Amino acid sequence: MGIAFDYAPERPEHIEAILNGLDRYNPETTSVFQDYVAQQCEDRTYDCYANLALLKLYQFNPHLTRDETTTNILVKALTVFPSPDFSLCLHLLPPHILNPPSSTASLRAAGDAPLSEAVQKLNVLNNLLSEANYKGFWSTLDSDDLYADLVADVSGFEELMRIRIAVTIGQSCREVERGVLEGWLQMRGQDFERFITDICGWGIDDTTGVKGTVVIPVNKENEAKGTVVRENVQFDQFAKIIHRAYEQPA
Repeated sequence: MGIAFDYAPERPEHIEAILNGLDRYNPETTSVFQDYVAQQCEDRTYDCYANLALLKLYQFNPHLTRDETTTNILVKALTVFPSPDFSLCLHLLPPHILNPPSSTASLRAAGDAPLSEAVQKLNVLNNLLSEANYKGFWSTLDSDDLYADLVADVSGFEELMRIRIAVTIGQSCREVERGVLEGWLQMRGQDFERFITDICGWGIDDTTGVKGTVVIPVNKENEAKGTVVRENVQFDQFAKIIHRAYEQPA
């Protein structure tokens, strides 16, 4: 049985009460949700359901919107890819925020252009992750100081991303060249080896290739299994269909 979408084991009781009551749509709870987002950034927890509730409040009360909180929610959503949380958050943002900054130049006086630019930057990272272009993700992250500012509030962002990338790799691969995996995780030397062995539980085969090969244990996701599909349909089951084909139209 899967985990419920609105489940978060670390969710405080007062947040749970708000989400399950009418106060969920009370503008006065905006500050409570904003503090909760800050708490998630500090202690590395994550509550998508509460974050979406805050973005919904921003929809109803645009004057209460805080750009920093909005970008922090998007950054936290990146740390749980390949889940669709980032896209869910994007769909709750105003249309003019989702447009490229060049097309919102007339809104700069209203203070929307910086948020629009930040959202576009984060969307680039999300697209790279969706394409499994992990090396491109790290190079893009290091290409602009704005990225460093956007992820600064999220404690352990790079570590969280490496873990999520490793989980995705472990679900799809059995062996990866060490040099390739180093680029995907942006790690080298002893730090790479420690992460691979201690955190991921994988092994390194130094007898193959120039730098060796990282060996990923078999699991239910990366195990290759043949699937045989058999149809057991009796001719009598088609009797009604064949009969209707010869019926005269009314």
